[in-house]
Amino acid sequence: MKGPDSKAKRSQKLREGLIEKLLFGSAILSVFTTLGILGLFIFEAYDFFGEVSIVEFLTGTLWTPLFEPKHFGVLPLVAGTFMVTAIALLVAVPMGLLTAIFLSEYASERLRSTLKPILEVLAGIPTVVYGYFALTYVTPLLRLVFPDIIVFNALSAGLVMGIMIIPMVSSLSEDAMIAVPKSLREGAYALGSQKHEVALKIVFPSALSGIIASVILAISRAIGETMIVSIAAGSTPRFTLNPLESIQTMTGYITQISLGEAPFGSIEYNTIFAVGLTLFVMVVIVNTLGNWVTKRYWRSY
Repeated sequence: MKGPDSKAKRSQKLREGLIEKLLFGSAILSVFTTLGILGLFIFEAYDFFGEVSIVEFLTGTLWTPLFEPKHFGVLPLVAGTFMVTAIALLVAVPMGLLTAIFLSEYASERLRSTLKPILEVLAGIPTVVYGYFALTYVTPLLRLVFPDIIVFNALSAGLVMGIMIIPMVSSLSEDAMIAVPKSLREGAYALGSQKHEVALKIVFPSALSGIIASVILAISRAIGETMIVSIAAGSTPRFTLNPLESIQTMTGYITQISLGEAPFGSIEYNTIFAVGLTLFVMVVIVNTLGNWVTKRYWRSY
């Protein structure tokens, strides 16, 4: 006769098996969802590239699919996307890393537990709120410094986007720094190192892989941001490096066309999928490069 222990073990094994299958199914679902999105982009963009040369699309500097004469050079949208992302990173990376170093190495446990949730509230604010904040508050402030700045501009959108992704950089970087073994810190202090030397020369390099991962995640988040750039950056696809001018990003253009600017099935409508496929490839390249760099600087303790 089988006793209660045998039944308990059988029940536990059954639960473990169900959990394993559930997790495996979730992973497979994620993979097939990604492949489905990629397949949709490729299928829909095929008609577009049947009418527009891919060379013209990737190298052209004019983007006017809704006007005559039509031009389908995606570089203005790519340039606008990268310019706003670069501005955002110039704000988020220094402030996020400095915040992470403070929380990890200088703040007390009580102060850290208070400041970190407050900081992460920034990540929970709807992006449409950030967009109107950039348009109605940040741009008027920038006009005090740059009188010639346009109402819709890349600078205000980039600055506010940088504020939005600060928690992403600071939180993940701080987690990576906290994970560095205390023995490394204690060894450095035993050799006479100051606190800032321990933070910058011991902890920071030891947590570099996690820090790089946080920056790559922030880049992907900034590239894919929609509402801030749609509201504050403008809708002028201009191939420029001047952040004071109105520009248009790839996500901003997709939003514009999705609101009914082009008839369904037309070549103008199909530009959504061509631009979306380009954006998808850009994010994949960034993430792949980030994974390579992370593995390159990975340290195991």
